Parts: sequence; C-alpha cells; structure tokens
Amino acid sequence: MHNYKELLVWQKARILTKEIYLLTALYPPDERFGLISQMRRSAVSIPSNIAEGAGRRTEKDFASFITIANGSAYELETQIWLSKDLEFIDDNKSESALKKVVEIQKMLYAFREKLLK
Repeated sequence: MHNYKELLVWQKARILTKEIYLLTALYPPDERFGLISQMRRSAVSIPSNIAEGAGRRTEKDFASFITIANGSAYELETQIWLSKDLEFIDDNKSESALKKVVEIQKMLYAFREKLLK
C-alpha cells in the first residue's frame, strides 16, 4: 500500500480540482447540469482514483486505477477546450488549466510505468 497523500501527482490533482470548481463557478447557470457537472466529476475523479488505487493490494491493481485517473485527466482536457470554444473561459484561464492537466497526465503516465516495472 502507498501513502497517496505523499504523492506529488495526487497533491497537484487536488489543487487542479479546486481550480476547476472555482473556474466553473463562473460559467452560465444553465450549464449547471452540463459542462459544469461533467468537468467537476472529471476533476474529482483524478485524485479519487489515485487514492483508491493506493489502497489496493498489488502494484498492478494500483496501475489500473492510475490508468482510470489518466483517462479522467484526458476527459477534463477536452472539456476545458470545449469551454474555451464556447467562450466560457478566456485564453489565459484555459491555458493555465490545460498546462496543469497536461502535467498531471505526464506524471500519471510515468507513475503507471514505474508501478508496472
């Protein structure tokens, strides 16, 4: 078992989740059950799956949850792009969020590879 709270990727995913919540609070109210909800679920899924995987018995099981977390990160990346396309967020906010998501994706990929070796 791993102490997920010590993992930098989990810490960064928590920070990103907070940023997504603050960002989506500025979206139009009619997106409450659309993009806002979807983005928040995707963001929450990243650190949640890291934590759940840390509690599994084997490195292979943990790696499976890291794969799920990375899938959520890619989903969130797409949703940020859609938010930009729909002009819910400006270029600066989208670039900041995208940079953080891509960093987390890379970290998750590298961590998964390490777990499987």
